[in-house]
Amino acid sequence: MSVREKLIITVSIVWISTGLIGCQPEPPADARSAPKDDAVTIMSFNVENLFDNNDDPIKIDNTFLALDDKQSDQHKTECGEIPVDRWRDQCLYWDWNDEIIDKKLRVIAAAILQVDDGRGPDIIALQEVENIAILERLRKDYLGVASYRPAILIEGHDARGIDVAFLSRLPLADQAQLHPFPKEGLDEKRYGDTRGILEATFLLPDGSLLTGFSVHFPAPFHPTEMRVTAYEQLNELKSRLPADQAVFAAGDFNTTSREDGEKNMLQRFARPLWTVVHDVGCVDCRGTQYYARDDSWSYLDMILWSPAKKSGEKATWSIRAGSFAIANGSPDQITADGGPARFEMPGGAGTSDHWPVVFTLELK
Repeated sequence: MSVREKLIITVSIVWISTGLIGCQPEPPADARSAPKDDAVTIMSFNVENLFDNNDDPIKIDNTFLALDDKQSDQHKTECGEIPVDRWRDQCLYWDWNDEIIDKKLRVIAAAILQVDDGRGPDIIALQEVENIAILERLRKDYLGVASYRPAILIEGHDARGIDVAFLSRLPLADQAQLHPFPKEGLDEKRYGDTRGILEATFLLPDGSLLTGFSVHFPAPFHPTEMRVTAYEQLNELKSRLPADQAVFAAGDFNTTSREDGEKNMLQRFARPLWTVVHDVGCVDCRGTQYYARDDSWSYLDMILWSPAKKSGEKATWSIRAGSFAIANGSPDQITADGGPARFEMPGGAGTSDHWPVVFTLELK
């Protein structure tokens, strides 16, 4: 019996013993989209406010409702309390109707499917997803050709309701976990603007394990110390894993080029333990997010990689040379000035204010 067969049996036992057998990921429906035996492609994508238009009473999602559902005095009063003019106008006047949601899902799907000749990446770490329902709609109705298994999303405590998630063709090897952002020392307002780290372990084609962390660190307007805490939490989670297990972390790290230059963030908290994948090389890459106020580019979106360390052996899965890229080949992703095209209302032009990043692991 091969290692892969033994591991599949072990995973099945875990699902049965934990009552998760009914939640087993669906097998790929299209053989053309099945994972390859010797390569796995991984993407990180902040999809910028992927919301449905159902009012969630415990989340601040007032902006993302159809205009017809924004006419109550209560809604107008709540929006009127928003101190920022632009955000207040969005809450009052954006018409987040079914047609707009369809357009948002289509452009997100187009950005994903530009990878790997229309197959899409094997694993996607996503950020700014409201809930499992809207992600499942994206998977089933717009990414059917990619044959992704059921989405992985665990609701967190972000006040707006945005969560981190995974889509994958590779099966889960264990139940996913969400690790909340450390609350100690934070007031409720700052804590409400944080996301946890989503941990999921996948079964690679050769039978070995790959643990992924989908992250969305505190925004740049929060103190640097909050992002330091997030890096430290990520590194502590990594330290719990066996040394002979491959690991990646992907997402929106919210570390601007200015902050990295002033605080040496990546050199202190990433490079000692990880390979920063865009360090390996990317042709004509400036970053994934543009700040017009500073006229600066930043790699807010990154993928970190740590190969399995096996005593006396070389790593079996490693970064394919030249595979790192910024996936911005869809016309809806680029502004006239050459930057990321955020999804603009009222017409729904653009895709996201972040460009996705992607790279490929290959089996040596």
